[in-house]
Amino acid sequence: MAPALIEPLEPGSLPSFDKWSSFEGKTRPAEKVSRSQKCYSPGRTIVESHDFYEDDDLCPSYPNVYWEPLKEVAYHDKGLRGDPRYSNLLASATDIFDYNPKIGTEIQGVNLAKLTDAQKDDLARLISIRGVVFFRNQTNFDIDSQRELGAYFGKLHKHATTAIPRRPGLEDVHVVYTDGTSKDQRAVFSPTFLWHSDVTYELQPPSYTSLKLLTGPPRGGGGDTLWASQYAAYDLLSAPMQKYLEGLSALHSAQTQADGSIAAGRPVRRDPIVTKHPLIRTHPVTGWKSLFFNPGFVTGIVGIPKAESDAIIRYLNEIISTTQEIHVRYQWQKDDVAFWDNRICNHSASYGFAPHRRHAVRVACQAERPAFDPAGRSQEEDLNALFNLSQVDKDGTRQSNYND
Repeated sequence: MAPALIEPLEPGSLPSFDKWSSFEGKTRPAEKVSRSQKCYSPGRTIVESHDFYEDDDLCPSYPNVYWEPLKEVAYHDKGLRGDPRYSNLLASATDIFDYNPKIGTEIQGVNLAKLTDAQKDDLARLISIRGVVFFRNQTNFDIDSQRELGAYFGKLHKHATTAIPRRPGLEDVHVVYTDGTSKDQRAVFSPTFLWHSDVTYELQPPSYTSLKLLTGPPRGGGGDTLWASQYAAYDLLSAPMQKYLEGLSALHSAQTQADGSIAAGRPVRRDPIVTKHPLIRTHPVTGWKSLFFNPGFVTGIVGIPKAESDAIIRYLNEIISTTQEIHVRYQWQKDDVAFWDNRICNHSASYGFAPHRRHAVRVACQAERPAFDPAGRSQEEDLNALFNLSQVDKDGTRQSNYND
């Protein structure tokens, strides 16, 4: 790593904006110039020191233990009890807004550490509709509160290969950690492959999942996370393609993840499995159909020729990774929390934030086994009818000008 990327800025190394004598013909008072203006250098942000790190007990560890295979557990979705108007959850909110029509909502003024059960139910319902909900500056939402809230929604999942915190008793917490000494991973994975839903190879992949950022790059330093709506991905398909995929299942494999851990000299705490799930599933709260596919874990489509399977996988990879209107991108700040429904979202990390430390903790609960209900509905068609909008014309032979 070039020294210029990690060494602190010297006071005289950049233009001193407070020495400017005029700005648009007027004197610019020095006291109005921010520190970021004084230290601005294009494409570079100041690296925070972590000599005395308050979350050291949540840094990653890889204990060499072995766990038995997961057994099926009962699951009852708390979103079914939520108020359709979210009156309990929003009673203390100061603001709420969507990032775009398909996915992503931010709520301000709500303290996740102090939710009532009624508020938790509303939150589950909202997440099941919007895919991912963001909460900023959740300083009181410590790892114990995070686990308590996750356990309210279901049995917490224990990851077989990734890092867990150093502090004992937190085996159901997944640690995300990268710092200035970490290897650059951009050459290892294709951008499409990074899109995934967590541990979909499990018999009961997670539903409600929270990620809290403990520390990360400053504003403009990178490290954003992106989510993609699988409701919207399903709705992008033509009616004949929807019908075709509704009759297919895909194989989800843990083997690549296990192989990566072994290659790194780390333990695999549970034997890797391959599980068959329907390619289209129906959500128990909304009744909407969604694609249940991700580039990271799906290795094949069952019951069709390999060439056909490969073609479907390439097609779905492209829809998920390149359709901008089904994406939301979140720029993290310290103590922010994202809460998403893993059943209906893919997500992807983004690289290019070295040498900053990026440290987060994730908690997820096991959900129902994925199932397809032919009586399920389309999110887009339901919302278009609700808001009196025209249904989408999917005839690709129509002539049109490109819309910038």
